[in-house]
Amino acid sequence: MPYVNVRITRDGVTREQKATVIAEITDTLQRVLGKKPELTHVVIDEINTDDWGFAGETTTVIRAREAAR
Repeated sequence: MPYVNVRITRDGVTREQKATVIAEITDTLQRVLGKKPELTHVVIDEINTDDWGFAGETTTVIRAREAAR
C-alpha cells in the first residue's frame, strides 16, 4: 500500500489541480513500480505560507519581497 504525502503552500491551488496531481502520482506508481491504484493513497497537505520557511524567513516574507521588486 503506497502512501504519498505532498506538502504545498496554501496559495490558490484549485481542486482540479490537486485532483490532477493525485491522478498523476497514482499513475506513476502504477507504471513505474507496478503498484495497484486501488491501494495507493495520496494526501495533499496545504501549509500556510506563514508556517513554511527557508533561508531563515517565512515564505510569506520572501514572496512579499519578490512581489515588491
